[in-house]
Amino acid sequence: MPPGLDPLAGVRADGDPRTDVYLTGTVFLDIIFTGLDSAPVRGTESWARGMGSSPGGVANMATALARLGLRTSLAAAFGDDKYGEYCWEALEEGEGIDLSLSRTVPGWHSPVTVSMAYEGERTMVSHGHQAPPPDFTFDGRHAPGCPPPSRACVASLVPGRREPWLECAAGRGSRIFADVGWDDSGRWDPADLADLEHCEAFLPNAEEAMRYTRTTCPRAAARKLADRVPLAVVTLGSEGAYAVDGRTGETAEVPAIAVEALDPTGAGDVFVAGFVTGTLADWPLTDRLAFAGLSAALSVQEFGGSLSAPGWAEIAAWWQQVRLCEAGAPGALRRQYAFLDEVLPAAYRPAPLARAVPTIGFRRPA
Repeated sequence: MPPGLDPLAGVRADGDPRTDVYLTGTVFLDIIFTGLDSAPVRGTESWARGMGSSPGGVANMATALARLGLRTSLAAAFGDDKYGEYCWEALEEGEGIDLSLSRTVPGWHSPVTVSMAYEGERTMVSHGHQAPPPDFTFDGRHAPGCPPPSRACVASLVPGRREPWLECAAGRGSRIFADVGWDDSGRWDPADLADLEHCEAFLPNAEEAMRYTRTTCPRAAARKLADRVPLAVVTLGSEGAYAVDGRTGETAEVPAIAVEALDPTGAGDVFVAGFVTGTLADWPLTDRLAFAGLSAALSVQEFGGSLSAPGWAEIAAWWQQVRLCEAGAPGALRRQYAFLDEVLPAAYRPAPLARAVPTIGFRRPA
């Protein structure tokens, strides 16, 4: 991992797992168009004022975790094409992510997503085929069947489908953090989330939370979800986020930070990464929620889902700017984020981060 701030330095001990966070999933090549005035219209040609390319899919979460200083291990399939080669290099060499449990699949082309950002939202078109299964079966010891020992695992639950590796990981002491995708079946059956029994935290958005709990209020949904999982965190979009600790009854709510969004792709993944970081560092619930929201807010000001994720340099620069502001609304931010004074060393200046570029494969000058 590139040198930088270690948010877990104060809690590390001899005998701890070498891996902080393990995750598995599909890596996409993301091609992002920004600067569109409106949604594309059938029969016309739209021109975007901005474009970027970067690893996407599960790479969004992996990159966000690694940039916050967590020792991250990713198990994924990569195509043996130029897109797969680029994504592997960007993640392993560029971000310091451990890909020893990943594999390159001969003859399998990389999945691709085209994301179009406009009016504060984005529309995505994806193409890909399921990767061939690995040449071993799940036996409780091998990834991606069961991960190595790690402090935490991040999973995206699929309604109605169990993931045997989650039970295995939880049994080894990993803390499981999960989100969930949209239920295309329209069932929204709480029984479809059976893997919540292995999870420490569940982080759906407001619409998902309300549909699964049959409620009309996201805060009520979070309280109901806290009956099933120790930590329920519901993102509220422009209103921020709300969390309930089902073990203690503690609640926290933090407003969103107003920013000019360039591309919201991957903001939810960055939010989860920020919350995981604060939780593993044993921060108070309100500080974890605030840090997650800040990480997501900084990410939407850059292209792409993975390479838009902030590192500690961006967080330090934002905090310095807030501290220099006058009283008023920024004063509320100073109070909300005062915990950063203890987290950030003075004059923190790591190397600049890689960002999404218009294309890949430029030849280096001779």
